[in-house]
Amino acid sequence: MSFNLKDDRPRKDRIFLFDVDGTLTIARKEIDEDMKKFMEDLRSKAYVGVVGGSDLAKQLEQLGNNCVNEFDYFFTQNGLVSFKKGQPLAETSIVKFLGEEKLQKLINFILSYLSKIELPCKRGTFIEFRKGMLNVSPIGRNCSRPERNAFEEFDRKANIRRTMVSALKKEFADWKLTYSIGGQISFDVFPEGWDKTYCLPFLEKDGFKEIHFFGDKTYEGGNDYEIFTDKRTIGHSVKNPADTRAQVDAVFEGK
Repeated sequence: MSFNLKDDRPRKDRIFLFDVDGTLTIARKEIDEDMKKFMEDLRSKAYVGVVGGSDLAKQLEQLGNNCVNEFDYFFTQNGLVSFKKGQPLAETSIVKFLGEEKLQKLINFILSYLSKIELPCKRGTFIEFRKGMLNVSPIGRNCSRPERNAFEEFDRKANIRRTMVSALKKEFADWKLTYSIGGQISFDVFPEGWDKTYCLPFLEKDGFKEIHFFGDKTYEGGNDYEIFTDKRTIGHSVKNPADTRAQVDAVFEGK
């Protein structure tokens, strides 16, 4: 996928901003050829950005090794690690926000909680430390694709993640943390205001007044909810990558 990076597109104040899992790709899978071509066509006539909760390594796996250079704006970890046309913009860290002592208390509580719950199966990597957040997976991120799918279905009925988030909110009520469920098997823990809306000031600073956001986890508690409902964006709730393409086309049809 190779994009024309000339700034000759007609609307300088409009940008199309996309979530990754469930929006540009099937969860944790690579972008397919149809979406690659669609993004290339879109990039030739509009400004395009990506904002995902995952770290850069995972987004490279899904969108391609050169993806940072193929979008006008590329926000990883909700924008805590940001790029503009391939060049780094900014980084920040949850360690600096909490401090090591508090961070360890949080991690210890999570591990203790997970040790007491029973699931159909558990694997490994229950906490993944990222620059600006903790990603917590009750089943463990090392699970297989079938195990991932099975946990998602189990969690719909058992509400494992929602119940755990409620426990964390109660335990750390005064720590100014946000908990956001995303993907199939995990949820994120990060400081208040460090959700996907964190990326919006970068776009406002560059003069974008019409920010169309497309995401699939737009319900309350989902990791697209805050940016989807933010007054600075026009939110589009999508079901899958095909629906994303259809809704983008509908924006252009409506001009």
